[in-house]
Amino acid sequence: MLVDVHSHLSFPEFDQDRPEIIQRMLEHNVGYLIDPGINETTSRRAIALAKEHPFIRACVGLHPHEVRGPLSNPIIDGLSSLLIDEVVVGVGEIGLDYHYPDYDAAAQQEAFRTMLRLARHHNLPVVIHSRDAWKDTLRILRQERHSDLRGIMHCFSGDAAIAAECIELGLSISIPGTITYKKSILPEVVRAIDLRHILTETDAPYLSPVPFRGKRNEPSFVRYVTAAIAECKQIPLEEAEKHIEANTFRLFSPGEVPKKAMKKPNPLFEIALDLHKLPSPTAIDIRKCSYPAGDRQQGQSDDQGS
Repeated sequence: MLVDVHSHLSFPEFDQDRPEIIQRMLEHNVGYLIDPGINETTSRRAIALAKEHPFIRACVGLHPHEVRGPLSNPIIDGLSSLLIDEVVVGVGEIGLDYHYPDYDAAAQQEAFRTMLRLARHHNLPVVIHSRDAWKDTLRILRQERHSDLRGIMHCFSGDAAIAAECIELGLSISIPGTITYKKSILPEVVRAIDLRHILTETDAPYLSPVPFRGKRNEPSFVRYVTAAIAECKQIPLEEAEKHIEANTFRLFSPGEVPKKAMKKPNPLFEIALDLHKLPSPTAIDIRKCSYPAGDRQQGQSDDQGS
């Protein structure tokens, strides 16, 4: 079974064809998906979608671009109240983003600490966003570290040394579609770290992998990420899938029995993917997306497909 640990399937970009997107996801053996929130409203949407589908889970988060000053108690209480829902498996996405010049570093850092402490209080893993802010992200994680700290570095964009530091802190590395880009350093990262620390994501509707770069991303495309990881590790595709599935359930849903999306034989494992049978994905104008542009990671401009 394939997994997509970070896909904004409840976002408006999928409102017109969400059932078809979910059907394609299942047809391509994506049997577990996590939809993260970026504020209370989107977190509620993710929870609502998860309640409709047994193979979807939600996270409750506060994206750094949503932080414009000190967090009020109503904001904190609203997010905290959602974390007790049975379909919520993590706190995220949260973190730091210094990419655009109008950011408030102090406010982002305090919000990040608050959300890390909420995760600790509720004993939930975290989903961390870091863009142009590795130094402060790692410093805060070291300062807030505790024995139960766990989670993922979402849409990882650092190098192998940063990955090793994240792993030492108890975090896993979530690999997005950018691993398929010609200038990506992610193949080097994947080769450098143990497979047990690797997860897969799409960050849909953003960051589509080759051959759909520049188009709207969708959960079914996570198969290209898994294939790239298998190639980097020089292992069979099915072995990569098995390990990543185990990593995902160990982190986000320990004790839960995975629900298979479809029975094998699985067309994913036919190495030559028949691209002619794939539906043409919808073009997406990133500038018009409702999601903060900050989820586009380091070194990935709009014309790079992010």
